[in-house]
Amino acid sequence: MAVRLDMTMSLDGFVAGPDDSPADPMGRGGFRLFNWLDRRLDPGPSGGVFAESMATRAVIAGRRTYEFAGRWGGDHHDGVPIVVLTHEVPDDPPPGSVVYVTDPTEAATRARAAAGDGDVVVQGAGAAQVLLRAGEVDEMELHVVPVLLGAGRLLFDHLSARHVELELVRRLTTPDTEDLARRVVHLRYRVR
Repeated sequence: MAVRLDMTMSLDGFVAGPDDSPADPMGRGGFRLFNWLDRRLDPGPSGGVFAESMATRAVIAGRRTYEFAGRWGGDHHDGVPIVVLTHEVPDDPPPGSVVYVTDPTEAATRARAAAGDGDVVVQGAGAAQVLLRAGEVDEMELHVVPVLLGAGRLLFDHLSARHVELELVRRLTTPDTEDLARRVVHLRYRVR
């Protein structure tokens, strides 16, 4: 069982383009980061990586990601529990199996318990940063797209000055013959 950050990012580290908002959740030019998902049903590397993400048994998301994604319509995938990491718990009750928490350790503990013997997927740059600072991320699955956005929301912004050591445990690439818009390198790291 692992708590695994799963994020798509540009080569220069952005997970969304500039001016992201609920109306434009990926910001200007940000949706091009997800062209590789068109291959999610392929038996190749991108399809396999996508299937692994959808086989997780719980989700931890930052509130910004959760809200910008339209709360995933109450279901990220297969009805798995969703733990939303937030600065402030809202007064309105969350839908379905969603719970809001303010503490990263509590978020990881709840998600691990909900996932049982399965993995937990982490979505959102803010949640990733908070969970990394708290030592609650076991692995990172990064989908690096060969584009430079130049501005937007950085994945690894606002981290502490302490070093985080990573061990590369898997690298998958799309075939060279594939459409340039769908090229991606999938990198899985173990946090040491």
